Amino acid sequence: MSVYTTIWQPTEPRIGLQPIEDVSTTQMHPLGTIIKAKEVGTNQNGEGEFIYLKGCTSGAKGAWVTYVLDSGAAVLLAANAIGPVGIMMSIMDAATDFGWVQISGKAVGLAATGYADNGLVYATATAGTVDDAVVAGDRVKNALGASALDGPATGFAEFEIHRPFMDDATAA
Repeated sequence: MSVYTTIWQPTEPRIGLQPIEDVSTTQMHPLGTIIKAKEVGTNQNGEGEFIYLKGCTSGAKGAWVTYVLDSGAAVLLAANAIGPVGIMMSIMDAATDFGWVQISGKAVGLAATGYADNGLVYATATAGTVDDAVVAGDRVKNALGASALDGPATGFAEFEIHRPFMDDATAA
């Protein structure tokens, strides 16, 4: 898997703001803080929203996670998950790591082999990775593929997300 780099600049600057792409072992902001930022690198992914959370075991850049607002904890996306979903912006591979998770805009995330452009998004057996193969109850709603696998980099695809979530098909 190759590294995919983005450069995000907050559109609502704050003093002491942890950069979007950075991880910290010190909590820099209240958990659950949401900010907007614009991608200013060569990718030109437009504007997105990001939430400040705790990391999780094996949390990789581009990994899909569900998160709990009460605790600010992220968990790698897996089958049968329930809750809000986002994409990690840095390697946050321990509960003592803190960083940003993208929750809206054009995002880059881990995808399984064969992921197709414009595909729907489903949780897979590989935690933190999504695929377009239909799995009943495991669709990530409010997310759509915007490139095929390896579009931006090996192992990654682009996605259009707007506060995605999973409900294990419990909602009507």
